[in-house]
Amino acid sequence: MTLFEVRTVSPATLRRLELAAGELAASCLTAMEERQPWFARLPADQRAGVLLVTQTGVSNFVSWLGEPTETIRLTAEAFRIAPRDLARRLSLRQTVDLVRIATEVFEERLPPLAADREEYRILVEAVLRFGREIAFAAATVYANAAEARGAWDARLEALVVDGVVRGGEERDGRDGVLSRAAVLGWDPAAAVRVIVGSPPQEEAENPPEGLSGLRRHAARLGRSVLVGVQGNRLVVLLSEPRRARLAPGDDTIGSSGLEAAIGPIVSDFGPGPVVVGPLAAGLTSAHASARDALSGLRAVPAWPDAPRPVAADDLLPERAMCGDEMAHRRLVETVIEPVEAAGGELLRTLGSYLEGGGALEACARALFVHPNTVRYRLRRVSELTGLLPADPRDQLVLRTALVAGRLAAAERGRDAPGHRP
Repeated sequence: MTLFEVRTVSPATLRRLELAAGELAASCLTAMEERQPWFARLPADQRAGVLLVTQTGVSNFVSWLGEPTETIRLTAEAFRIAPRDLARRLSLRQTVDLVRIATEVFEERLPPLAADREEYRILVEAVLRFGREIAFAAATVYANAAEARGAWDARLEALVVDGVVRGGEERDGRDGVLSRAAVLGWDPAAAVRVIVGSPPQEEAENPPEGLSGLRRHAARLGRSVLVGVQGNRLVVLLSEPRRARLAPGDDTIGSSGLEAAIGPIVSDFGPGPVVVGPLAAGLTSAHASARDALSGLRAVPAWPDAPRPVAADDLLPERAMCGDEMAHRRLVETVIEPVEAAGGELLRTLGSYLEGGGALEACARALFVHPNTVRYRLRRVSELTGLLPADPRDQLVLRTALVAGRLAAAERGRDAPGHRP
């Protein structure tokens, strides 16, 4: 049996403690102002809140001391009656410092009120035990507040990611995405990429921990990140570091460059392909990056040997075959239009070369030119598009671009590009 199950202090001592409660709380407040300079600078309402918590704590201590066999169930009440924003204004470290000061004042002022040596010992041990319980109660309050903030932040984060994926054009929708992201600390001027793939297995088993590695890796790379799990896909908004920020439209980084830039983040995705959308100027235009990335995720099974990660723009042929009109336009804009603008039979030569199975001599005979002329024209095509007509993968891109260009020309009522006469 413990000391508190054997005996307690006398009713007279309890009465003295009750009468001293107000003065004791005031002494705690004075000690806090003297020992913690920041406490004296708090607004009056917040210092009044601390005084209320202290008075309630003293009252609870006296009540518990009268029935020491009962569990200390009133300690958390001291924090529940505090002003709601007090826990937000004071850090846990500051609160622990205040609890330590209050406990020291209790140790100094309460034991002398004992009637004899035995009560003195009881009061000393009771103060220590009650101080420990108060500290645990404070930690619980802050832990609950942190958990609530984390849950709220997670909901805001999911709303931001969903807003970007849906890509609403209404001004209210754009403003809502920006305001929610600002609450989460997102830089509104940050350029952003959208990355999609499958969530890690750990996320399904333990959601709070499953994505912690991804967030740590993003922080080490100096990037902000917003994460959303939507069914069987993981959507990540990744900011571009200021020191290496590119202007949207100048984003020429390919899949190999992505591996070097965001490899650690990709390792936190689940199994399967990871597709990275093009750079967007900010959250209000990130829906375009999300659209391309999600289109690429649907189309990437058509390229079994695709790198991980793979840029959405490297999947333009597969996306076009899936009916992505944007991929059709991008192929025409990035391949057909530059070659067509250069003139000099480049587009016709490219079409003849590809449709002839990539045979240089056969292409030269069909066009009635020297093979070196074909080589020169194909080299110019490569300079204009960044694609090698002799490379099997680039051949697929070029052939798909020719088909898209012919369809676009047919819709405009023009001669299809790349046709032989």
